[in-house]
Amino acid sequence: MELRAVEKSYARWAPVYDNTFGAVTQRGRRRTVSYVNAKGGNALEVGVGTGLALPFYGREVEVTGVDYSEEMLDKAREKVRVHGLTQVKALQQMDARDLAFPPESFDTVVAMHIMSVVPEPEKVLAEMARVCKPGGNVVITNHFARESGVLAGLERLMAPLSNLIGWHSDFPLATVMGEPSLTLVERRAFPPLRMMTFLAFRKAG
Repeated sequence: MELRAVEKSYARWAPVYDNTFGAVTQRGRRRTVSYVNAKGGNALEVGVGTGLALPFYGREVEVTGVDYSEEMLDKAREKVRVHGLTQVKALQQMDARDLAFPPESFDTVVAMHIMSVVPEPEKVLAEMARVCKPGGNVVITNHFARESGVLAGLERLMAPLSNLIGWHSDFPLATVMGEPSLTLVERRAFPPLRMMTFLAFRKAG
């Protein structure tokens, strides 16, 4: 997606995101964060959005969140304040294609439901790998295009509307499988209707 389209989409979705797409994907977020909690250490959530996942992080994890949208971040900061989420150490405005962190900064880097939204997802994945420590994990939960069936046809029909609806319905899994420093160690299907895919990668070293 084009960056300007992403900006407009984020601003449009921010007021209603929690009760629409956010509600549909909440079970997958819980399961993804439980994986991060089991690893412990410090974690970076890329595309933290309105902070829907933040309350699920355990106190044993030190969380930093980044997002391109200030409208989304404002809602995330409010959640941190209202719920007293002391495990959240920072929420920063940032382009996921150019993360302002030194190499090898985080034990786990996680992105939930953003890879089919951001421009240049391959570059975003490369940045996630760069800031992950050797031996650490890069975790992605996202919708990927189905290869067959009725839903696959619907995804293809919706594809030209990506800038309007805010995500690529026909986003191919191969897009996130080409980072040479990452090895896939786990793959699972998440609700609703097994539409979301959980991928855990380990960084070399």
